[in-house]
Amino acid sequence: MTSSLTSGRLAAAAAHTQAALAVHAPHLLAGFLHHLPHAADTVGTRLRGALAREGLSSGDERDATRHAFHRYEYAHSGVTDPVDLLTGIDAPAFAAELRNAVINLAVALARPGPTGGGDADESAIAGERLAIAGHNLHPCGRTRLGWDTCDVLEHDLESGHTRIRFIAVRDDAHLGDDLGDQLRDLYPGLPDPGPGYRLQPVHAWQHRLATGRYRHLFTDGTLRELDGHLDAVPTAALRTLLLPPGADGARRYLKVSLDIQITSTRRSISVASTRNGPAISALLRRLATDEPSLLLMAETAGAAVPAGSGRDLSAILRDGLTGRLHDGEEAIAGSALPYRLPDLVHRHGGDPAAWLHDYARLLLPPLLRLAVHGVGLEAHLQNCLPTFVDGRPHRLALRDFAGLRLHLPRLAAAGHHVELWPGSVVGTGDPDVMRAKLGYTAFQAHLGEIVLRLGTDERAAWRIVRDVVDETYATLPGPDARADHAAFTAPTVPHKALVRMRLTGAGDIYLPVPNPLHG
Repeated sequence: MTSSLTSGRLAAAAAHTQAALAVHAPHLLAGFLHHLPHAADTVGTRLRGALAREGLSSGDERDATRHAFHRYEYAHSGVTDPVDLLTGIDAPAFAAELRNAVINLAVALARPGPTGGGDADESAIAGERLAIAGHNLHPCGRTRLGWDTCDVLEHDLESGHTRIRFIAVRDDAHLGDDLGDQLRDLYPGLPDPGPGYRLQPVHAWQHRLATGRYRHLFTDGTLRELDGHLDAVPTAALRTLLLPPGADGARRYLKVSLDIQITSTRRSISVASTRNGPAISALLRRLATDEPSLLLMAETAGAAVPAGSGRDLSAILRDGLTGRLHDGEEAIAGSALPYRLPDLVHRHGGDPAAWLHDYARLLLPPLLRLAVHGVGLEAHLQNCLPTFVDGRPHRLALRDFAGLRLHLPRLAAAGHHVELWPGSVVGTGDPDVMRAKLGYTAFQAHLGEIVLRLGTDERAAWRIVRDVVDETYATLPGPDARADHAAFTAPTVPHKALVRMRLTGAGDIYLPVPNPLHG
């Protein structure tokens, strides 16, 4: 396959990266070239499966292995450039995203692998690096449009470190919590913004962008540049950074705007997210008092600068895990679970079916109970950090609540109120919207991956999951619980069509797929 990458647009993109590596990271050059064909095949294989799943493929699906929820898995992509799979689809922007994903995956594969050790949060990030291709269903899991090769080398997950810069924001141009004041208590060496200003954290890469994009605001004194920085560790989300231990010894994360495209979305942060995060976290804390197996990584404060798009200088502070785990308890990033399954199952006793039963009983009951109250959590692998003791599922840490859906009538009926930012998409009056969010992420993207990677009989595995669903709803009275149970066990369920969404540029698009929980 190496020889076939000597011409075409993928080869041109590879040559550009090759030249940059030769200057800035020559030790990675040989590895990049070696891994490039594999990276192209990985992205192409995921794209081929997505096209088949979404009814966009004109190819032969007989050489695919078919799994639950209309999922197709291919051994190989069958092409040297993933874009060649887009037969009859004119999508130059998507083609660029696919090729960008190939290049960045090859760079990542050439870099040193993850190391273990460290505290609970550092160990979880090391686990994330096992899922080197990124999102388990999206072909563009390594897309970083907006970054050049030097940016990838400096700030990507495999870099292991990046920096947070700071700006001073005049009080009347700042919206939300005084994050800088909280951070200065935790890190006394941070700069003082001065009277009438607030300290706002900014990703180091975003800082360079913002000082150009908002030069007029720096000129008129609305914003001021400051010296100093804070070292941080990038997570797989890239815009979410692990902070050093604070003065109180705790670890925290800072989610900061990063105006690059990862998968299908530019990763700046809306004003709504900065205000909703703390409010939703407070709501979840109240609801989770009866769910001892849940460990919330709450979003405790958020702030934005409503200039320009209002998204470029936002930040959200989030709780970490270090110091919150029991003796012998290990938190594993959900995206790392497929790579840790053999060890976990072995330590649990060696029976994959028994392990799956215990894992489904950890994951599903609290999520389904919260849905009856009106909370549809976005429980895909990237947002979940299950914990284990000797391989046995123990607790479920949950993070990043910007993508959940709240059914406001159910919340109100249960006596709960949450003050959402006006126009927030997280609030809905349609229970099907809430169910689609939870059902796709928890059953298809999360458990679907686990069942596939366990290597056990899939029909029997989904029977185990169905039993847990039935057990849970047997204890939940009322019409909402009955309606949810019927929806999650219906003949078909909504599947999030990731490629169709990218091709149309629209919001969430769902397609009906056969449901293994039916019957």
